[in-house]
Formats: sequence, C-alpha cells, structure tokens
Amino acid sequence: MGDYLETKIREFRQKKGITQQELADAVGVTRQTINALENARYNPSLLLAYKITKTLDQESIEDVFIIDGGN
Repeated sequence: MGDYLETKIREFRQKKGITQQELADAVGVTRQTINALENARYNPSLLLAYKITKTLDQESIEDVFIIDGGN
C-alpha cells in the first residue's frame, strides 16, 4: 500500500461517458492529473476531490476516494 488514495474516478467517469480530458476541463486541471489520480499516483486537494465528486454526480467524497483507515 502506498501513500496515495485509491479512487473510483475511472469507474464513475466511464459510467458518465466522459473522457479524462473532459473531466479535467470540468474541474480545472490537466488530463495528466486525472490520469495520476486514476492510477493512485497523486493525492488531490480537498477542493479538487470535492469538484471531482460533484462533476461525477456522486453524493460524497468517500464514494469516489477510498479512504483506508489502516496504516
């Protein structure tokens, strides 16, 4: 386990039928940032996590970002 959050961004993005670039444009980041998030290589700010969650039509950040309580 690394120091980065696992996410369901790819799953929800594909269900919504949008590309990495479209999601990136919607939340104000680069496509590379979305790719890094989807591959658990980057931790977003709280604001970015919130924007992604809302853009993907999810109720809470915990629906999109897997927060493991263990160390």
